[in-house]
Amino acid sequence: MRSPFQFIVKPRNGRRYDNVLDWDGFEFISSTSEEDHKVSNRYAEVVEVPLSYSGSIKVGDTLLVHHNVFKFYNDMKGRRKSGKSFFKDDLFFVDNEQFFMWHDGSSWNAHDRYCFIEPVPTEDSYIYKPISKEPLMGIMRYPNSYLKSKGVDSGDKVSFQPDSEYEFNVDGTTMYRVYDHQVTIKL
Repeated sequence: MRSPFQFIVKPRNGRRYDNVLDWDGFEFISSTSEEDHKVSNRYAEVVEVPLSYSGSIKVGDTLLVHHNVFKFYNDMKGRRKSGKSFFKDDLFFVDNEQFFMWHDGSSWNAHDRYCFIEPVPTEDSYIYKPISKEPLMGIMRYPNSYLKSKGVDSGDKVSFQPDSEYEFNVDGTTMYRVYDHQVTIKL
């Protein structure tokens, strides 16, 4: 069974929410809210690729998806429902615009117009900065093909436009998902 235009995926670890933490052999639930987007599972395993797809993603790869893909919602009468991506059982449809990176078993790869930037700690300055991360700056970790063609590589320090960052946790590291046209300068 394959979809003409959408990937068919299932949540990694069989969980829609990534809210269970293992602490010294004990499992703790960090959030019980189904509305909390920060604990929504963002990792999807590809079960089938679209019929019309001819790219590098294959069955078994991991996609980094939008937080709404696996979430539950409550309808007008308070009944628990699955979102629009739900297909059946533990399977979901994912559009080309609903995922941002894929892991092919060896490394992460940026998808389409997205890139991922790791924030940097605040730099020393004569001016006191009551923040822990330098604003609008970071280290490019996963550039897309467009940025690579412009000379921006993984490990380069870059700056980006205000309010363009969207925070993700990628394999335990905080990163910002940024559109390629919002990267303003290679420092």
